[in-house]
Amino acid sequence: MILRTFGWSFLFTVVGVLGALWYGGAEGAFIAAILIVLEVSLSFDNAVVNAKVLERMSEFWRHVFLTVGVVIAVFGMRLVFPFVVVAVAASLSPVEVIDLALEKGDPDTPGTYGYILAHAHHTIAAFGGMFLMMIFLNWVFEEKDILWLRFIEKPLEKAGKIDALSVIIAIAALFGSAKAFAGEHEAAVLTAGLLGMLSYLVVNGLATAFEHEEEVLEERFDEDTKAHGGQVTLAVGKAAFFLFLYLEVLDASFSFDGVIGAFAITTDPIIIAIGLGVGALYVRSLTIYLVRKGTLSDYVYLEHGAHWAIGALAVLLMVSIGHEIPEVVTGLIGVAFIGAAFIMSIARNRREGDADDNDTDEEPQEALA
Repeated sequence: MILRTFGWSFLFTVVGVLGALWYGGAEGAFIAAILIVLEVSLSFDNAVVNAKVLERMSEFWRHVFLTVGVVIAVFGMRLVFPFVVVAVAASLSPVEVIDLALEKGDPDTPGTYGYILAHAHHTIAAFGGMFLMMIFLNWVFEEKDILWLRFIEKPLEKAGKIDALSVIIAIAALFGSAKAFAGEHEAAVLTAGLLGMLSYLVVNGLATAFEHEEEVLEERFDEDTKAHGGQVTLAVGKAAFFLFLYLEVLDASFSFDGVIGAFAITTDPIIIAIGLGVGALYVRSLTIYLVRKGTLSDYVYLEHGAHWAIGALAVLLMVSIGHEIPEVVTGLIGVAFIGAAFIMSIARNRREGDADDNDTDEEPQEALA
């Protein structure tokens, strides 16, 4: 099942890394590999949510999700969107951005892609930093069934009862960063940061609206299942089409953090497209794997690790407005959070397994007593 489900992802990993090696040398291949891991790590919870929806869709619509959906996800969000971000930030047309990116000019030479992008970094960092910060703050302040870093997450969860706390903190962080790091670009940083917050609120609002409609479909789905004596009725037609649209909006909202977070690692749109594109294929494959396997992941802390990585990237982006941060640092910090969450998830599962074994061993003794 592994090879059948992840075969295309493995193939494109090899092609992507070799392409990055040809384009950007060893450093380009290394950064592309980091972006692949980052995209999969940050989108793991996306795959879980996708699987819950996809298991209610017919085989035809699952195929549409893997074909048309991949085109939208890879070429739309991971390839086109980064160019748009750079074009807007640098006030250039998309064609000019592509031409300049392919020229690989000296970043110290005025007029080159690297030079223009470097001088637009403060706006990209402010936009991306605030978008990521909103994602992290809204997550860390909401109630959760399972806590990872309890000594931090529990107090923050209680503080989340204050209305609009995430917006208040984000605005304070934006003004503080603009004052501390922006210098003469303070107005541009404030504008870009507020646009980042607005983008998050719009995307999150759309996702919430779709989620409400999806819950209505879920109730109908459960009723149909009971009416057919427990037989699963797969969604087709308009219902399946709506679920497909819901998945695409959901994927867009999740992919924003990967796309924006990638700018904290590298500003090369070609490397971003390769790394995030391959990562998106893995997310699709993982979604199908979870559906075919019939169960979701037991690694309960991965979502926590992903969001803490998002929070770390948000802070690093805001600091990078005034200080240069090595790409290796920004790349590996996310991997470190995910790795720690994965290891602690395994340890948790083992503890629960040992507890279950002890309970089983004690039952015969109680019976004899």
